[in-house]
Amino acid sequence: QVQLVESGGGLVQAGGSLRLSCAASGRAFSSSVMGWFRQAPGKEREFVVGIRWSSHSTYYADSVKGRVTISRDNTKNTIYLQMNSLKPEDTAVYYCATGTSSVPGTRTSDYDYWGQGTQVTVSS
Repeated sequence: QVQLVESGGGLVQAGGSLRLSCAASGRAFSSSVMGWFRQAPGKEREFVVGIRWSSHSTYYADSVKGRVTISRDNTKNTIYLQMNSLKPEDTAVYYCATGTSSVPGTRTSDYDYWGQGTQVTVSS
């Protein structure tokens, strides 16, 4: 069974940084895509960034481009989300997801499995 476990969230001041992790297990991810989404209170879940596991192809939402970086560690089956210059509007629950499409999609329906989420709170 596919499992995704996020960690690394917390409270940080505006301008600070956080690194989120997503440990994946349960299938071979070499042909999968991985994505990070976030959901703020009262808002829909939105795409942040995606990566194809087998390549360096990455796709960033315009709202975070230049401030976040996605990376992966194949040996640990883990992806990371490095977030810098955080803003209060980045406050949300961040979710890791995996899918089998050829490129990382930006819709929640493009992904088959989801983690439980990790809370990121940015204070002003």
